[in-house]
Amino acid sequence: MTDLTDLTVAEIRDGFRAGDFSAREVAEAFNANVASAKALNAFIVETPEKALAAADAADKAKAAGEALKPLSGVPIGMKDLFCTEGVQTTAASHMLEGFKPTYESTVSKKLWDAGAGMLGKLNLDQFAMGSSNETSYFGNVISPWRRGGGDNAALAPGGSSGGSSAAIAARLCPAATGTDTGGSIRQPAAFTGISGIKPTYGRCSRWGIVAFASSLDQAGPMARTVRDNAILLETMAGFDPRDSTSLDLPVPQWEANLSSDLKGKTVGIPREYRPDGLNAEIAALWDRGIEWLKDAGAQVVEVSLPHTKYALPTYYIIAPAEASSNLARYDGVRYGQRELPDGAGLQDMYAATRAAGFGPEVKRRIMIGTYVLSAGFYDAYYTQAQKVRTLIARDFEQAFEKCDLLLTPTAPSASFALGEKQADPLAMYLNDIFTVPASLAGLPAMAVPGGLDSQGLPLGLQIIGKALDEQGVLNAGLAIEERAGFTARPEKWW
Repeated sequence: MTDLTDLTVAEIRDGFRAGDFSAREVAEAFNANVASAKALNAFIVETPEKALAAADAADKAKAAGEALKPLSGVPIGMKDLFCTEGVQTTAASHMLEGFKPTYESTVSKKLWDAGAGMLGKLNLDQFAMGSSNETSYFGNVISPWRRGGGDNAALAPGGSSGGSSAAIAARLCPAATGTDTGGSIRQPAAFTGISGIKPTYGRCSRWGIVAFASSLDQAGPMARTVRDNAILLETMAGFDPRDSTSLDLPVPQWEANLSSDLKGKTVGIPREYRPDGLNAEIAALWDRGIEWLKDAGAQVVEVSLPHTKYALPTYYIIAPAEASSNLARYDGVRYGQRELPDGAGLQDMYAATRAAGFGPEVKRRIMIGTYVLSAGFYDAYYTQAQKVRTLIARDFEQAFEKCDLLLTPTAPSASFALGEKQADPLAMYLNDIFTVPASLAGLPAMAVPGGLDSQGLPLGLQIIGKALDEQGVLNAGLAIEERAGFTARPEKWW
C-alpha cells in the first residue's frame, strides 16, 4: 500500500471514507514523520495528541454510522500566526513566547469544526516579516530540498510561510495554513515545489491572526495539489462579523467546479514582468506555461501593467506603516514579554520590552513605518504610496478588460542558500517582486510548481485572477498542474 504520508488531502479524505485505513493510522503516520524531522525545524510546537484526538473522533463517528465532516480523518499543520486556544501562539517571536490564547482564530476553528486535526504549529518569519524564514526567534526552517551535484548548502524554504512549505514538501503534513501579505504563501510554495493560493482580500477572516499589515494580510491554504487547495479554501473562507474587512458572500463550491478546460478564456502576459536580466530558466518555464495554457484551450494576449515598477517601494512603505501601528500593542503591559529593569519607569519598560522582544527585521520595519507616518513625512511617503496603490489596482482592472487571468513567474529565482541574502535587505525584498502587485490590489493569486531548474530545485508559476475569481485561478492552476506533471520530491536527508 502507498505510504499514508504520500497521500493528498483528497486521497486521505476519500480513502478514510472508503474504509481503506483508519483516521488514527493516518494521524500516527504523520506524527511519526513530524517527530523524525527535527532537523528541518518546521514546527515550533508539536501537538500529536490533538491530531490523534481528532482522528479518534472521526473513527468513532464512522463506526457509529454518523455523517462525516468534510475533513474527517485529515491532519494538517497550522502556521504559528493563527491563535489556537490553549496552544502556544508566538508568531515566531520572543515577544509572544509562552502566550497561550484563550480563544481560537476563525480560520482554525472552521478547520477543526470540519474535522481536521492539528499536527502542530509551524515556524515562520517573525511576525510574518521575511522571505526566507531566517528571522524566526526559534531558528530558521531548513528546506528539505538540496541542490544537485553534491552541494549540501542548507536552503531557504521561502517566507514567511516557510515552515508550512517545508513541512508539506517533506511529507510532515498533507496540507497547512499560510498567510500572504506580499507573497508569503506563493513564494515559499514555489521554492519547495508545492501549490498555494492567496484568495481575494476578505475571503478568509483575519480574526485571531496575529496582524502584520491589516490591509494586506490574507489567510490561505498550502498543499501539494490544486484540488487540495480548493478543498481547504472552501472550509477556511466565509463571512465573519468579527472582521470588518470580511466579505459577506457565499462560499463557492471550488472543488466541485474544478476544470482544466480553459476554452473561451483569455490569459494575459504582462510585459513588465519580463524585465531585462530575468533569470533564463524562469523565462523558459514561463514560456512553457504559456504553451500549457494554450493547450488547455486558452487564448493568450500581451497586456501592460505600467505601474508594476512602483509596486515594491509602495509595498515597503504601506506594509511597515501598518506594522508599526499594529505592533504598538506589544508594550509589556497586557500580554507577552515584559522587561522591567531595576528602578525602571514606564517608558523604560516599554523600551526594554520592545528591544528584547522584537528581532532585527521587525525593528527595521517598525522604524521605517514610524518614519513614513511621522508628521513631516506622512504626505511625502504614505499618502503618495496609497495613491500609487490605487494606480496599481487600476492597471489590473484595465488589463482584465482584455483577459480573464494573468500568468507570471512566482519568484525571480529558485531557492537560495540560508545566509546568502541576509546581509542585504534590499536583495531579500526583491524576492517579492512578482507577488506584491496582486497583494496591493487584493486579487486572488496562486503558485503552482512547473518544473526543476538545472540544479534540481523547484520553480513555480503564478496565476492572478480578477477579484472573487478563485475558481478561474484554480482551474488555470489545474491546467498547468496536469501538463507540467510535476512529481519531483526532495530526497530524504533529515
